[in-house]
Amino acid sequence: MATWTPVAQVGDISPDTGTLRVALEGEAVCLYDLQGEICATQDRCPHGNASLADGYMEDGTIECPLHQGVFDIRSGKPQCPPVTTDLRRYAVRVEAGTIYLSPEAA
Repeated sequence: MATWTPVAQVGDISPDTGTLRVALEGEAVCLYDLQGEICATQDRCPHGNASLADGYMEDGTIECPLHQGVFDIRSGKPQCPPVTTDLRRYAVRVEAGTIYLSPEAA
């Protein structure tokens, strides 16, 4: 059975960037608001030490602010070089505006 941890309110996600960095069990996680669908991945780009919460989100993708690698947010799959490693995704549940995450993969 999944363990769910409250990490933020939906309204905490920046309306300007659509992202929010939170912590789950000591790990940095990036939350994304994809037009009402909340998704979560690891925050650190696997290619370099950059926060994806500081990246550029567009059309369901996030661009790393350091090397411009692009990932599909829903699948975690890299979309172009230089990134080649999938992002870790987290299971998300939203209840009454509260975002809950599980460390189990989505």
